[in-house]
Amino acid sequence: MSTDDDFSFALPAFQPDEALQRLKRELREAGLTEREGRFERRGTVLARAAVDAGTLKLARVRRPSRTSPEWLEKTARQSSDVRDFVADLKRQLAQWSDSDD
Repeated sequence: MSTDDDFSFALPAFQPDEALQRLKRELREAGLTEREGRFERRGTVLARAAVDAGTLKLARVRRPSRTSPEWLEKTARQSSDVRDFVADLKRQLAQWSDSDD
């Protein structure tokens, strides 16, 4: 085997539209309902997502609130960012009790 062999490869380009579809599916599986780019549980908005200029703009609430939620925003530029967002949101969903809704 030659020492000049290069096994590196380029990752596929990030497709925000496809990532948004996967995100929607995962959040539905987590028990959230989608309404116009916002995801809620029992009428309380907990997350939102939108495609913006080749990226995916994501946000989740710091704490569930029906009046004025405080948003934690994130821009996803690759699939791992979306996976991290979903994992973090699922972790928060497990921590928030029914009294927080």
